[in-house]
Amino acid sequence: MKVLVTGGTGYIGSHTCVELLQNGDEVIIADNLYNSKPEVVERIASISGKAPVFYEADVTDKAAIRKIFAEHQIDAVIHFAAYKAVGESCKIPLRYYRNNLDSALTLLECMQEAGCKNIVFSSSATVYGPNNPVPYVEEMPTYVATNPYGWTKVMIEQILRDISTADPEFSAVLLRYFNPIGAHESGLLGDDPSGIPNNLMPYVVRVASGQLEKLTMYGDDYDTPDGSCVRDYLHVVDLAKGHLKALDYAVNHKGAEAVNLGTGNGLSVFELVDAFEASTGVKVNRVVGPRRDGDLPQIWAGTEKAEKLLGWHAEKTVEEMCRDSWNFVVKSRE
Repeated sequence: MKVLVTGGTGYIGSHTCVELLQNGDEVIIADNLYNSKPEVVERIASISGKAPVFYEADVTDKAAIRKIFAEHQIDAVIHFAAYKAVGESCKIPLRYYRNNLDSALTLLECMQEAGCKNIVFSSSATVYGPNNPVPYVEEMPTYVATNPYGWTKVMIEQILRDISTADPEFSAVLLRYFNPIGAHESGLLGDDPSGIPNNLMPYVVRVASGQLEKLTMYGDDYDTPDGSCVRDYLHVVDLAKGHLKALDYAVNHKGAEAVNLGTGNGLSVFELVDAFEASTGVKVNRVVGPRRDGDLPQIWAGTEKAEKLLGWHAEKTVEEMCRDSWNFVVKSRE
């Protein structure tokens, strides 16, 4: 199968490209390198033994995306390309709405022109909003997001449902991620954002390696067992493998389906940092700060639908997530 992966040099996208190539699929990447590095393409090829086709292209650029579809008979698309930081989206909401919605609409219009009718969409657990009880299950309402980033995911999910209703041949799988961490076991791929990290684990490893002075953990007074936020952390390689299962489902079914990808287990911020120290033997200089806008006390996934519909479940442990995250930093220094 020939698959276009937008945002394919990013954290989740690059790991998914490896899994696709190792599965025997042909991979075309479109990425503007906004939050990634060009050497990732070589690393994907080094791990998988096969090089993806790479276009340095912004997915909001219709001419560039049309060119890709014109040059390749693309069977399906996995759409990762988006801005993704919750806190940042609250500070610059217009930029998030413009980029995330424009990229999705441009891509979908180009797919329609080319007759490509299969898409796996990178959605998020943020679509569940503040009013649903945990664990989150796919049948819950998703119309009260707590931040602009989450709203862009809600809106794009609705666009995909509407297209699926209008076109009976269209197929979309809406993958609602929880909290991916970890790195490829080779140490060649990992979460390496530009600038100061917005997510917990890349911040932890940069503090542990001395690149940053301290880790600020936002809030210790939530209604949770230890007062810190609880999240559902899953290994990025497990998540990447979930995309292959979703892709297989998409090309063999019609309509739009939302599916959670998580472990089904909650782990607090304090517990995750403790697990990192225990599994790596490296201490993290940490302090507690005030709560952060847009954070919910606890989030974890109901995973029955992923198991039933896709035949997927997370396999890797928290210790593996922590060790692989640290190994990526160690290898990057060599």
